[in-house]
Amino acid sequence: MTTSLRHLAPSTLIAVGTLVATTAAAQDYYAGKTIDLIVGSGPAGGYDIYGRALARHIGRHIPGKPNVVVKNMPGAGSARAAGFLAKIAPKDGTVIAGIMPGAIMGPLLEEKAEILFDPTKVQYIGTANNGARVCVSWAASGVKNFDDVRDKEHPFGAVSPNESTHDYAYMLRRTAGAKYKIVAGYDGTTQIGLAMERGEVVGSCGWDWASVKAQRADWLRDKKINVLLQIALERNDELTKMGVPHVWDYVKSEEDRQVVALVIGQQVFQRSYIAPPEIPAAPLSILRGAFDATMTDAQYLADADKLRIDITPLSGAKVQDIVQSLHATPKNIVHAARAAIRP
Repeated sequence: MTTSLRHLAPSTLIAVGTLVATTAAAQDYYAGKTIDLIVGSGPAGGYDIYGRALARHIGRHIPGKPNVVVKNMPGAGSARAAGFLAKIAPKDGTVIAGIMPGAIMGPLLEEKAEILFDPTKVQYIGTANNGARVCVSWAASGVKNFDDVRDKEHPFGAVSPNESTHDYAYMLRRTAGAKYKIVAGYDGTTQIGLAMERGEVVGSCGWDWASVKAQRADWLRDKKINVLLQIALERNDELTKMGVPHVWDYVKSEEDRQVVALVIGQQVFQRSYIAPPEIPAAPLSILRGAFDATMTDAQYLADADKLRIDITPLSGAKVQDIVQSLHATPKNIVHAARAAIRP
């Protein structure tokens, strides 16, 4: 034993030994392992772009430097992926999932939802983005602004319940006077975009603004689409400078405002990554620390800039608190919100 340790009290030596052993265990935990990152949407969409960017960089910040492999599992607005993670996947931290906020809010807002997982029980690793959603229209359709949508019925594309293009579209019909016909059943915003090009639908509401910029930069550059409305708790500076009106410009009654605030509050955790409820504390701590480190990593941020995706992260612990708070919303507001987002 060295001179510096020889004079320490036995209890202190035990604590030092425990710390060394814990650190060594953390270093060894992921060595030689692979982490599966289950993305709850199809390939090439916004969630897939974010997930693959994270997978390319987070491994450097995990002791043992495991491989991180992305696997797509679309379905039920990403609740299928969350259900697989919570009920079937290994609980040792070798499987995590990237899910949509609608999956987290679905059990709260969907009265007869098939509960595939409990959003208050899964462990949140963090969210890469909290931001605005938008309504857009195909410019050639002649729909130039949100007032055009309020004056005449137009077909707008959507995915499925618990997904923003579906739920936000119905919410805006109920609270903001939109008159569009909702055409649901598309497999993600990539397919909705193709439908807009083909003339099947005129536009879509609830599309993530960061995804529009990442997936459809040429549409914005060439003015092929009009951005009709921004949907967020606070006005987005970039969209405001573009002259895009805000949802609060059209939602007037106090109850409707409370309903919209509850539904769009999920945007605070727009790109969430979760671990199973039963994950041990040690790998959860490792994953949360690695996620936070990745969000400030220069290489990751350069990659995100190249992909045109916004990075405005929140820690896993913060997301956990927000989810618990939203799920404690008074029942009368929850019931009104449920009515607003469904046919």
